[in-house]
Amino acid sequence: MSVAMLWVVSPTSEVFNGVGFLEPARDGNRILDSFRHSSRCKNVISDGSLNKGRKKRQSFSSMNADLRYAFLGCSSLENGVRLSLTSSMVASPAGEIALTSEQKVYDVILKQAALVKRRLKPDEDLDVKPDIVLPGSLGLLSEAYDRYREVCAEYAKTFYLGTLLMTRERRTAIWAIYVWCRRTDELVDGPNASHITPMALDRWEARLEDIFRGHPFDMLNAALADTVSRFPVDIQPFRDMIEGMRMDLWKSRYKNFDELYLYCYYVAGTVGLMSVPIMGIAPESQATTESVYNNALALGLANQLTNILRDVGEDARRGRIYLPQDELAQAGLSEEDIFAGKVTDKWRVFMKKQIKRARKFFDDAENGVKELSSASRWPVWASLLLYRQILDEIEANDYNNFTRRAYVGKPKKILALPVAYAKSLVPPRSSFALLNT
Repeated sequence: MSVAMLWVVSPTSEVFNGVGFLEPARDGNRILDSFRHSSRCKNVISDGSLNKGRKKRQSFSSMNADLRYAFLGCSSLENGVRLSLTSSMVASPAGEIALTSEQKVYDVILKQAALVKRRLKPDEDLDVKPDIVLPGSLGLLSEAYDRYREVCAEYAKTFYLGTLLMTRERRTAIWAIYVWCRRTDELVDGPNASHITPMALDRWEARLEDIFRGHPFDMLNAALADTVSRFPVDIQPFRDMIEGMRMDLWKSRYKNFDELYLYCYYVAGTVGLMSVPIMGIAPESQATTESVYNNALALGLANQLTNILRDVGEDARRGRIYLPQDELAQAGLSEEDIFAGKVTDKWRVFMKKQIKRARKFFDDAENGVKELSSASRWPVWASLLLYRQILDEIEANDYNNFTRRAYVGKPKKILALPVAYAKSLVPPRSSFALLNT
């Protein structure tokens, strides 16, 4: 990986100079320098995917037999909306009930949904967020949003075009979320990742806390502080994304899908939870707030699982395997087979099952996109359609994701845009349709 500078947080706003030393940061342009020289950033929005690109979801009482787990129950309707959920609790050998990753994540969804519901009640006294203390003049805020626009336009072109249909307030807020996620990802997946320590991530999280208290440290953080003061965004998904970065410092194997699910939530599903309060739910939507968040989470998980399946060979060369170890064993595969990088019949069978699971998450996500505000649906539809096609390309490559990188060519991307736009014009389902689903 080649790069000049990486924007790294520290008590004095320092950046790594490329050889392992910290030096004072002079201005916000450094972030653009870092992004322009980065040869790989698969972990946030990748040309049309609002997703943390590296590598839960519904009511505990509604369980649905689906493709993600083998031990599921029945399906049900909650408030007129069909929900699906994998089993959320497991018993330990001692008979104690332990929370699964999905249940832990659902707790975050409930908290964010409750925050949005409170904001929608004008007659209720809301917690007043503090005034933002800008590190300089008010002109810095406008300059920061301009920087956000430049980064989004350069590194998420398709998604950026879609955001232009949003109101100015919404699109600048989405750009702020995008840049924070990208800056966070660069800490552990950028060109200077080998120099990042848990202490650096602790400092970054402290800066996050300052942002939500209305005391941003620098110009770029000031714009995010402005965003979270204007929208009902909860801090927990941001904290969880940083936790995902911590995992990448020490964890390179996942024994089962429950472990992988939590990682995918941390690094990608969180983006969906950050974004829904900004994109907004359509006033005519009859879906529950929780179900919309569940489906936004599903899109992040689907995108991340797709990244993992696309990058098996690349990750293996870095000593990482983002695949459930127990499912590999069940397919008769081992780590040695991954590192050998040979496509066999066993590998094809294994990949077909993994792709099927990812597609199921995309299916769930589609239900949520329909419920978003009309101006916000196009970029999300574009993200979903384009990323889903990566799975088609893996199949077209005969499941060789060891030495061939699946990607969607420019002609297919262009063709997907009008399809996404047409889908964005379809209004949310009516109450009658929901009850008859």
